[in-house]
Amino acid sequence: MASDRERAPLVEQVEELLAAGGPLPIVAAGDPVLRQGTEPYEGQLGPGLLARFVAALRTTMRAAPGVGLAAPQVGVALRIAVLEDPAPVPEEVRVARGRVPLPFRVLVNPSYEPVGPDRAAFFEGCLSVPGWQAVVARHAEVRLRGEDEQGRALDEVVAGWPARIVQHETDHLDGVLYLDRAEPRSLSSHQATAERWNQPTPEAAARELGFGLPG
Repeated sequence: MASDRERAPLVEQVEELLAAGGPLPIVAAGDPVLRQGTEPYEGQLGPGLLARFVAALRTTMRAAPGVGLAAPQVGVALRIAVLEDPAPVPEEVRVARGRVPLPFRVLVNPSYEPVGPDRAAFFEGCLSVPGWQAVVARHAEVRLRGEDEQGRALDEVVAGWPARIVQHETDHLDGVLYLDRAEPRSLSSHQATAERWNQPTPEAAARELGFGLPG
């Protein structure tokens, strides 16, 4: 049976979320909102409420902390996500993963498609699947299309770790969790990942846990 919040119009739902102030509660895997997909944003919230909602998503993402957050992760089935990665990593990690700083940005109605055949596999986690990580092979480069929060068109090629973040967050808007794309044998707790698999690449994990890597 749907909750009162799920039945409420989007404006009422978002206003209720924002009324409490501070970071928003993050929905965990198992909640249907993470699997049902989202409706395109077509001005349902209005400019003022959209700006407040985006600010709350940013606050929540930073507090978690994370490098991206999609609206379904706070229970709102709208095609909106926020991204930001200061990339405070050692040089060898930056080079291996293509992890470069990604300034804060908002994606409205995003979609992506691969650019070329190359794929890269690395451990990935999710705020909606707390405590776990797994290796996911993703497109090394993608073409991102959509809009920003001002309605300006986006059409650009994104590579490296920013491309991974774009794919992860856009997948959320389609009801897809990173676990759906992961190597099942790579699933590791945060503790195990930190203690055993904290190398720039997952080659040791693949060898010892018994899964393949692209290429």
